[in-house]
Amino acid sequence: MIEQLSPSAPFTAAPRPRQLSQKAAVSVVFVAAMFMNIMDITIVNVALPAIGRQFAVTEASLDAVATGYLVSLAVFIPAAGYLGDRFGAKRVLLLAIAVFTAASVLCGLAGNLGELVAYRVLQGAGSGMMTPVGMAMLYRAFPPHERLRASSILTIPTAMAPALGPVLGGALVTGLSWRWVFFVNLFIGAAAFVFGLLFLAEQRQPRPGRFDVPGFVLSGVGFAAVMYGISQGPGIGWTHPEIIGGITAGAAVLAVLVRVELRAGAPLLRLRLLGNRLFRSTTTAMAVGMAAFLGALFVVPLFFQLGLGLSALQSGLNTLPEALGVMLGAQLGSRVLYRRLGPRRLIVLGLTGTAVSVALMALISSPAELWWMRLLMLALGLAMGQVVVSTQAATFATVSPADTGHASSLFAMARQIGSATGIAVLATVFTAVGTTHTVAGRTTANLTAYHTAFLVAALIALAAVLPALTVKDADAASTVADQSSAADRPESAAHL
Repeated sequence: MIEQLSPSAPFTAAPRPRQLSQKAAVSVVFVAAMFMNIMDITIVNVALPAIGRQFAVTEASLDAVATGYLVSLAVFIPAAGYLGDRFGAKRVLLLAIAVFTAASVLCGLAGNLGELVAYRVLQGAGSGMMTPVGMAMLYRAFPPHERLRASSILTIPTAMAPALGPVLGGALVTGLSWRWVFFVNLFIGAAAFVFGLLFLAEQRQPRPGRFDVPGFVLSGVGFAAVMYGISQGPGIGWTHPEIIGGITAGAAVLAVLVRVELRAGAPLLRLRLLGNRLFRSTTTAMAVGMAAFLGALFVVPLFFQLGLGLSALQSGLNTLPEALGVMLGAQLGSRVLYRRLGPRRLIVLGLTGTAVSVALMALISSPAELWWMRLLMLALGLAMGQVVVSTQAATFATVSPADTGHASSLFAMARQIGSATGIAVLATVFTAVGTTHTVAGRTTANLTAYHTAFLVAALIALAAVLPALTVKDADAASTVADQSSAADRPESAAHL
């Protein structure tokens, strides 16, 4: 029997507006939205030098383009679960897609850096609502015994977007203008919005309770301060008063948030969900694992371009094996390995493979070894595909449908903080070691900085094994069950 962790009323869905499976409808909209969302992060990074030249600003000033987005993201993710339950998941998801798409167009039309940063903040608001609400809709559409299918769907944007972003971004900036890295979202966003408007059914929580204003304010201030400190720490310096003050103040506010939310009758963040052993273990393993994975993907393009002297396009093409590996790994995991090994062993195996693949990248020292690097990128994708499909299949297995929206907000927030932390840690390694050094009077790339960063990323992946070992396969039994028999069980039908 699926454990019910919330006394709230059962989740209900409105009648379907069209004769289209909600599994298909939600999958199409969510994949399109997440692909657009994830690709935007990597594609914008490629355009930053051109933006700096256009607006005649320094590289340090361009940090605000990324920081404003991350801070806004941190503010809106915690509220997304409640908003979806209160106003309807379909309505909030489509609003989020519309806001993100419109903000993207405004970014492309920006006349100065201040306008661009303001529109990036608006983009972050749309993104912060989009991810948790879309994920909650996806897991409500798929009962526990079909969560593997949902997980394999999620790997499409997770794998392809980070790999295609640099390639597409380089092509658009070179062939057209930096503004097109934002305009490209219009086509994807508009298609996803219209499709969702026609075919998505509404999902609403009958009694969501009052909006937790203290929780929203505290979470917004606390998470925003922490995310600002983490993202700016490598550039400004971790000992700078601004960074120390931001992280310390953010941590203090979050400590107050925990106390307030645990006492609230209808908290914005249902922190008691972390008392659910399976949800806590898989969320932690995913957050730390993503710190290693996205941290490594942050290092690889820099290693290719600044370390080995490849062009931006060559760098992007050599990154593609990772995306192929994730998709192949997810299919292998969802169709074969998950039901044979169970989530705990598969997550541990995937994280160990991730650590080994990234660590071996520290042995690459010249462009002549690119084929080895491509193989390691493929291996990294294969390994991380097991982690992604297993954690996403198992995480919500013991979370009731009524709590899924709140759980998805916690999951998305943990993943976002983990990703930002991983990038910040590896960027700090660069600064500490130094990406260049002088040899015979000439300034050359210091490959030791990149090699050290790869080793640190491998250690982070190994650290993720610790929470993964606390996963109990019995807790996720409903996701391992045979689909043909599970579909007839009452507890499975309750999730349809």
